[in-house]
Amino acid sequence: MEPVAVPQPSQRRALVRRPARNLAEGLLTHIERTEVDPALAETQWRGYVAALAAEGWETIEVEPAPELPDSVFIEDAVIMFGDLAVVASPGAETRRGETAGAEAAVARLGIPVQHIDLPGTLDGGDVLKVGRTVYVGRSLRTNDEGIAALRNILAPRGYTVVAVPISRALHLKTAVTALPDGTVIGFPPLVDDPSVFERFLPVPEAHGTAVVVLDNRTVLMSSAAPRSAELFAQRGYRVVAVDISEFEKLEGCVTCLSVRVR
Repeated sequence: MEPVAVPQPSQRRALVRRPARNLAEGLLTHIERTEVDPALAETQWRGYVAALAAEGWETIEVEPAPELPDSVFIEDAVIMFGDLAVVASPGAETRRGETAGAEAAVARLGIPVQHIDLPGTLDGGDVLKVGRTVYVGRSLRTNDEGIAALRNILAPRGYTVVAVPISRALHLKTAVTALPDGTVIGFPPLVDDPSVFERFLPVPEAHGTAVVVLDNRTVLMSSAAPRSAELFAQRGYRVVAVDISEFEKLEGCVTCLSVRVR
């Protein structure tokens, strides 16, 4: 399995988007709604951005969307493939207003853009890149037409798109992500079919499924999964832990809150 692509220090840029004032109204699918503290969420978002900056990442703030409660989850709006940005086609109609600001942000960086168009739907949270393999969750938010459209965009660039069934979590990257060496990690009760992945490492906590690869030896993850963090440390990785509890109440994770520009 090929390792996850890691930007060189001079290329370390990440898109982020400030939480909306109505964040607490965000959509839910697989968990029950609990009270979200908007002030704490803002503090946690700032901490997340600060953690990226402390690791040498330039953060670029996408224009806020104060009336779109899920807009902080910028990962769902645009996906990066090297020097190409693919603008998503959100599966939830109420989220379709989020893509314009994300597209404007990548356009300002001079990055070419392609689109997933309706009736195809595809959320960025359903896309996991491991080397030249792109796993795409077939979920409540991403349909077969969206996966086919992404395959058509990426095939000329040498990527292989693999559809993955997702029924136990909101997005593919709610259930699995990948360590820098390409090992896919996931909490077994959330993973429909681990055999899809060449190498799969089970983690002991639901919040341990998501890591953001910061460099070849460093991952950022939720502080709510200390046993998973220890597992990664035993494999030689340095772990940067952040508290994102208010976003986890909305089925968010560390990957949802940024888009790394490679």
